[in-house]
Amino acid sequence: MSKTATRDDRTLDPESSPAASQLVPPPKLRRRPALALVAIAAILLGGLLAAWAWSATTNTQEVLVARHTIERGSVIEANDLARVRLSVDPALKPVAASEFDRVVGQRAAYDVAAGAMLTPDSITTAVEPTGNNSIVGVAVTPAQAPGLALVTGDRVRVIVTPAQGEELPAGAPTFSEATVAGVHISDETGQTIVDLLVPHADAAVLAARTATGNVSLVLDSRER
Repeated sequence: MSKTATRDDRTLDPESSPAASQLVPPPKLRRRPALALVAIAAILLGGLLAAWAWSATTNTQEVLVARHTIERGSVIEANDLARVRLSVDPALKPVAASEFDRVVGQRAAYDVAAGAMLTPDSITTAVEPTGNNSIVGVAVTPAQAPGLALVTGDRVRVIVTPAQGEELPAGAPTFSEATVAGVHISDETGQTIVDLLVPHADAAVLAARTATGNVSLVLDSRER
């Protein structure tokens, strides 16, 4: 084959010409809508998590909680309290940890359960019993107390019951009226101890009656 013919064939080759190479269409990109949706969802989720983290950290505050149960009337000591950072509803009005030194030395206005937050109502400077009153502790079994849990402020009657083998006395049973000042479990016996607030003049009689163990507690109306 002649050189002229070879040169002509190369010139006429459409794939080797510059014009032909410029007309080659670019490769088509494959669109993936599913991946786009996943990316958008990830962005939205990240934004929600960031907003939640910001809200959680800005709504937390350091408050005082009870390390263990603090009984009503007892002096609050430093080892009774712990500082804990929590996310708290402002409506609860917890005692801030910054009030630690002020709270220590005051008294519990009512029983504060272990782990419970302290509120302004749970601390007091008053000493129980107040005025011309006395507190008498009564140890009772489940059979001697109502099935409902007694709470501070409940009004009860301490009914004198006959000893085993004795007959019921004629007429209405003897009783004493009292107000529950606190309830706790004895560490030594495991019995429920109900602290009853009574007038000073009635304390000796009530103590003598409860010492026999032949008493029952009756819960009166909680309506005020």
